[in-house]
Amino acid sequence: MPHAPAHPSDYDYRMLQRHRLSSFGRWIFLASTIVGIIVLSALLLNVIDQAFGLVAIEAQVEPASLAQDGVPVEDLSQEQLTAILQTRISKGLLRRLENDQPLAERTRLEIYELVVERVVEPTIVETWSLTDSLLHRREIEARAAQEHPAAALTFRAWVNPTFLGASQSSNPLLAGIRGAILGSLWIIGLTILLALPIGIGAAVYLEEYAADTWVNRILQTNINNLAGVPSIVYGILGLAIFVRALEPLTSGAVLGQASDPTSANGRTILAAGLTLGLLVLPLVIINAQEAIRAVPASLRQAAYGLGGTKWQTVWHHVLPNALAGILTGTILAVSRAMGETAPLVVVGASTFITSDPAGIFSKFTALPIQIYQWTARPQDEFRNLAAAAILVLLVLLLGLNAAAILLRNRYGRQGRHL
Repeated sequence: MPHAPAHPSDYDYRMLQRHRLSSFGRWIFLASTIVGIIVLSALLLNVIDQAFGLVAIEAQVEPASLAQDGVPVEDLSQEQLTAILQTRISKGLLRRLENDQPLAERTRLEIYELVVERVVEPTIVETWSLTDSLLHRREIEARAAQEHPAAALTFRAWVNPTFLGASQSSNPLLAGIRGAILGSLWIIGLTILLALPIGIGAAVYLEEYAADTWVNRILQTNINNLAGVPSIVYGILGLAIFVRALEPLTSGAVLGQASDPTSANGRTILAAGLTLGLLVLPLVIINAQEAIRAVPASLRQAAYGLGGTKWQTVWHHVLPNALAGILTGTILAVSRAMGETAPLVVVGASTFITSDPAGIFSKFTALPIQIYQWTARPQDEFRNLAAAAILVLLVLLLGLNAAAILLRNRYGRQGRHL
């Protein structure tokens, strides 16, 4: 005997309960989204608040006193600037500068920067946040006039062309992140070159060719587990393999490129790129597998029905349709690698370096390392530098992500038209 239909009131009550549960879940998800947006906005605003603001600067020598015949110091010729250096600094410091690079071989801009750094010697005595600078400017001006009468109070954007183009310095007014930016780009380039082809190849094998055997199941389980391993473990692995075991390769000694004794121990860009490549490789494999798995089986069957081989089907039909998802996973992997600090510290990133990387066998630093080093300093001005570097790192991440999204959309459209 069929069951009697439920009473209409029971049906209405159940539907009402379902609607209430659905509404409750929707509000929970909405609240979670709002909280996330608020937290991220507060974080970004805090960084911006530290990257701009008023600064009180005192100079050991007033720049106006260095003017010659009414020409300010910033407009003097290279010969005049060199003469100022030779007469204003000690002979020992002058010999050290000549040993590093003769003054005659330096550009006018480099000589001017030396005059500012070694003769003018500007020093920050106090800094204020953007919020205080906008809301309490008069109080700050009165305080600066009373406590620092010899200081010049100026509004400073810590993110500026000088900051982007200068190398590291112990003077926060002269410090920059050129070497850190170049180091990060070198490392990320090597990471992509290693992880992307190997990750896609492994995903294609596991999804299209590998049989369902216990060996492949263990392999898949290990890949999934490796995606959750802490990054410091990969740093230790990179130290053991790429820095120590493969030191002749990563230092460039095999190719005769280990001319710099500071990088002859294998702590180079190549070792860092290989380490981060291993770090993101499981993420690339898993995301590529998901993208390949999402390609409809009917597309493969149609290709086989027209006489296509396994490889032709994968290369001409499966991969083009999965490429959008693969690039999405690559975006996430590159973003993670761009912000990693622990593996680079273990592998041997420098916290203070004034030279730019000249190749994959050079010693290096990176933006996350530079931010970490500045935040560890007790002076407030270095925290302002760290905030400016964070903004630059975010812009680089957004730029890389935007480029990957454009490629994803382009190849995604091409895949749908196949």
